[in-house]
Amino acid sequence: MPDLRILALHGYHGSADTLRRQMQPLASSLRGVDFVYVDAPSLAERDFGWWHSPARGWDRSRAWVLDLFAAQPRFDGVFGFSQGAAMTGLLAGMREAHRGDRQSPIAFDFAVMVGGFKNDAPQHAEIYRPRFAVPSVHIIGHADRVIPPHESRDLADQFVDPLILTHAGGHVVPNTPAVVDGLTRFLDRVRADQPAGPPVRL
Repeated sequence: MPDLRILALHGYHGSADTLRRQMQPLASSLRGVDFVYVDAPSLAERDFGWWHSPARGWDRSRAWVLDLFAAQPRFDGVFGFSQGAAMTGLLAGMREAHRGDRQSPIAFDFAVMVGGFKNDAPQHAEIYRPRFAVPSVHIIGHADRVIPPHESRDLADQFVDPLILTHAGGHVVPNTPAVVDGLTRFLDRVRADQPAGPPVRL
């Protein structure tokens, strides 16, 4: 069975290399997964982030990611950390808007978000209008002081039957046994094309 191919989106002030280092402990614990790390388009202009609050730079990132999905081999899933997790949620919304459209470049089978949040910019309100059907995992740190846990739970509630995995740490990509086991089981279900299962609430 081929490896799962997962697009990995870094956080604010991050980069592909930064996220690769942040994810190394977790990624090394997952079998049969190929993470594809990318830089936000702003980095080419000596800027940072997928957008600046409330949504400055969003149009650039949206156009860039549409081109990426159109040009790359298909991604099985999307993984995002922090603002990259917020971006992953927006991609899930874009996927939802075009579900059933075989011509849409935004196609993937699952989403994993660590320390994520919903962006409250007016430009994004329409994206969040429906709930998102794509199977999802939301990894939340009880001690996260950058993105408070309730904001990550708000993002999880945007999805149908989200799987929530928690850890005692802060704003990090964790490698705790519970997170590794939960994510492994989820990815095994994806491989078997089975439902993601009922939500797990804090």
